[in-house]
Amino acid sequence: MAQQFQLPDGRYVDYAVNGPENGYPLVWIHGTPGSYIPVPNILAACEKKGVKVITLSRAGYGGSSRNKGRKIVDAVADIHALNEHLDVKQCIVGGWSGGGPHALACAARLPGCVAAVCVAGIAPYDAEGLDWTAGQGQDNIDETNATLQGEEALQEYCAAQRAEILNADVAGIIEAMSSLLPTVDKEALVQSSEMGQHMVELMNEGLRVGSDGWVDDDLTFVKPWGFDLSEIKVPLLLYQGSEDKMVPFSHGEWLAEHLPQEKLKKHLIQGQGHISIFVGQCDGIIDDLLEIAKTA
Repeated sequence: MAQQFQLPDGRYVDYAVNGPENGYPLVWIHGTPGSYIPVPNILAACEKKGVKVITLSRAGYGGSSRNKGRKIVDAVADIHALNEHLDVKQCIVGGWSGGGPHALACAARLPGCVAAVCVAGIAPYDAEGLDWTAGQGQDNIDETNATLQGEEALQEYCAAQRAEILNADVAGIIEAMSSLLPTVDKEALVQSSEMGQHMVELMNEGLRVGSDGWVDDDLTFVKPWGFDLSEIKVPLLLYQGSEDKMVPFSHGEWLAEHLPQEKLKKHLIQGQGHISIFVGQCDGIIDDLLEIAKTA
């Protein structure tokens, strides 16, 4: 169950804290669309290792107030205010998919962030040498085209998708996202009932009030992020699967080349997709982050 905190500018944010009160804090940032509900595989790995998991619904998702016109970097101020409210002085940060660039923003700008991980995170839209939509499933290509037409067209697109998602079970989610799911991801959702149900709950919570968070995310992805990758001064982990149709492998390859090399540990994994990458990887992710945090 989410708690709610009022940010300094008067907006509200939904958040949750799971794990031991004195555990080392991990701030986990959801993708697009999504919400504060934590990824079960990440939560299980953290529970074994005594890590406290802090999650939030980003602006416009669930009960969190919209921040119209936001940039990716603007999430940092929200997370910093929440950390201060929770008396968190140091933390590690992770982000998945659309949460990936927000985790990178935290690595660059969040006070007290000692390390970060980006899992299947998108690259900048204007990334030099990258065909941004190449390798994406048709639904993502359609969504990007709607985004480029402006907010009105995008609101219409997301509203139609939202109606379908809110009425779907796991099988319905798989069907609705069929163009975005390689076989390895479909198998992960079917074989792991926990992960499949998580996707249903994550998106239902994120979209229960409306589509504004989703719309604003898409609009942020096609404009400058508001910070430079060169600002990152903390250790980074990067995970990307070769079969991913939501965030293509080329995005991970681009980030692997353009993130600060002296800080980067990259895992470009053959045979994994956008969702299956969590299966069997989470213990290693958390172990690596904790090892880094010990030396910070």
